[in-house]
Amino acid sequence: MNDIQSAVIPESDGFIPVNPVVEAYMRTLVTHSDHPVLAEMEEFARLRNFPIVNRLAGIFLETQTKMINAKRVFEFGSGYGYSAYWFARAVGAGGRVICSDADANNRMRAEKYLSAADVWQRIEFCVGLAQDVFAQTDGIFDICYNDVDKGYYPEIWRMAKQRIRSGGLYIADNVLWHGRVALQGSHETVRGSTEAIMEHNRLIFNDQDFDAFINPIRDGVIVARKK
Repeated sequence: MNDIQSAVIPESDGFIPVNPVVEAYMRTLVTHSDHPVLAEMEEFARLRNFPIVNRLAGIFLETQTKMINAKRVFEFGSGYGYSAYWFARAVGAGGRVICSDADANNRMRAEKYLSAADVWQRIEFCVGLAQDVFAQTDGIFDICYNDVDKGYYPEIWRMAKQRIRSGGLYIADNVLWHGRVALQGSHETVRGSTEAIMEHNRLIFNDQDFDAFINPIRDGVIVARKK
């Protein structure tokens, strides 16, 4: 079996959307984006089995942010600041990234890492349920980024889409969910999350106020632009 076949034939609980050989090649093209703190953050994720977007997805987030000259970003689910690092780089010194996470320890880790990267001053990190933090935060956003527990994805979309400016973006990670969204009869233990993500994706692509596309890198990143 060749590499391409092994990348698309599903295992019992999913498959890798993009051939790892292709991702490895893409990584060779972006070494200029390396920063010492990224390696520390990625090593922490590896040791703790903590889910983060990978380097390629991070660069994609940064590029999308710069393309629309975004200055105000809201993150639903920030973990310890890995994705916020990329957004903070992109919004520049006058920009703001509002982070949300229920774990106060993640906020402390984020402050440590993002201070080392000299972008902490662009961050407002709120400890609490992402939906509550969003409801308590006023204003319109250039980008709303969703990476909470997958069962909440449809709810987050409905909340966020009302507060994105014209020309702004809604972005969500894990929208291919290890390929499970493309499989029939997903494993029982993940069916709830899979169905929620499938509903989330359908809602976005059926919304006439948005243009949407899924970048299949890593685990699938959806980008929806408000018309």
